[in-house]
Amino acid sequence: MDFGVVLQTNPPAARTVQLAQLAEAHGFSHVWTFDSHLLWQEPYVIHSRILAETRRVIVGPMVTNPATRDWTVTASTFATLNEMYGNRTICGIGRGDSAVRVTNGAPTTLKTLRESVHVIRELANSRPVAHNGATLQFPWSVGSSLEVWVAAYGPLALQLAGEIGDGFILQMADLDVAEWMIKTVRAAAANVGRDPLSVRFCVAAPMYIGDNWGHLRNQCRWFGGMVGNHVADIVAKYGTESHVPKALTDYIARREGYDYNAHGKAGNVHAAFVPDEIIDRFCLLGTAKDHVEKLEALRSLGVDQFAGYLQHDNKEETLRVYGETVIPEMTEQIVAKF
Repeated sequence: MDFGVVLQTNPPAARTVQLAQLAEAHGFSHVWTFDSHLLWQEPYVIHSRILAETRRVIVGPMVTNPATRDWTVTASTFATLNEMYGNRTICGIGRGDSAVRVTNGAPTTLKTLRESVHVIRELANSRPVAHNGATLQFPWSVGSSLEVWVAAYGPLALQLAGEIGDGFILQMADLDVAEWMIKTVRAAAANVGRDPLSVRFCVAAPMYIGDNWGHLRNQCRWFGGMVGNHVADIVAKYGTESHVPKALTDYIARREGYDYNAHGKAGNVHAAFVPDEIIDRFCLLGTAKDHVEKLEALRSLGVDQFAGYLQHDNKEETLRVYGETVIPEMTEQIVAKF
């Protein structure tokens, strides 16, 4: 299993770069960042600095979208970063959440998402692509390599991820939901003739090492509010009586609103509706042993990468324990099996 960190690009940018360096030092393979240019600093500028100040981590957005960024510009950014630093980028993409909603916009259609994935991937892999009636290719790009991983929740979006994604991003660590979604994505891949095992799976959720469960939950309650935005869209489309797992649909009944200015921040009041049970299901909390047990369960479901959000008050210590205990123990378990 690979391990990543998910950072907000809050000022000062040097702090984000420092956390990325620390993650690499502790054995993490991926550094992801939020992508909402109004709420936080421009991620791709910071990605360039992270790549310059590290040697091996793979860097990308979790997640960008096809609405606020021109697809060809996005592809050019990745191809340029790859030329500068080697092929060390990855693109997480979805229909759009905070980046579009903060401007009173709406997520894109799945058709638009599908088309954007194709255009970004072809261009950023130094290949020609048909777009808007023209055949486009970067004449300066040679040998660039980029995987595009699709973030999804609803059944049709999961189908799309299986049909076209190099990987699938699930932003929660609920075991029941992960099992359902992985099966759905793999079935979709098989239905279009793809090898279901060729689609990589990333679970992204807050990770917090500690033993004061009340404090841990309060620091990570924001995540249930963030996920609730996507769940609300699913419920609006499919209703509560659907094949979407009850773990997703039931808890948002008390949801009354959401302030994107506090998106992803510990202690925000609009996440007060999120019960402790949901936090425990969606996040990785507790001692190193608690983390290893849940990570092993996720890996047994087919999860290839865990990416931990660090939007809480114990970033360095959590990274340290992962580097010294959690990641080595997970690696040792794999070695022991062989």
